[in-house]
Amino acid sequence: MTSGEAEVGSARAGRRLISGPGMLLVWFYGVMVVGAVSRSVYQIATEFDRAPLAYSLSALAGVVYGFITYSLVRGGETARKAAQVCCAAELAGVLIVGTWTLVEPSAFPDSTVWSDYGMGYVFIPVLLPLSALYWLRKAPAVKQ
Repeated sequence: MTSGEAEVGSARAGRRLISGPGMLLVWFYGVMVVGAVSRSVYQIATEFDRAPLAYSLSALAGVVYGFITYSLVRGGETARKAAQVCCAAELAGVLIVGTWTLVEPSAFPDSTVWSDYGMGYVFIPVLLPLSALYWLRKAPAVKQ
């Protein structure tokens, strides 16, 4: 590796948001992407008419998880801001859908990733955006 390549690699590492606890967030978000997307794709393909809202919300959750994962890995201030917006939207979704599933269970004949505040996923869907928002706020400033 030349010194120029080392500088480029070092600059990329400085932009990333996945140092320390950020790597754990990427791992959890990656797992949630796989879980939410695979579950929703199967449900949409095989039984969409049973609970279209629930399966569509699970697919949306998977897309949001994927975008947050990408933003964390990409790094930079623009990615940090985009991840913060998506994490806030994710948290709002978890709180709205979680409350909705408790108040009006008949609206969801089948559960979503965010049902009951993510109880089916060990409450990771409600804890993950809180942790990510905290990390994105406290993580060292990154260069663009």
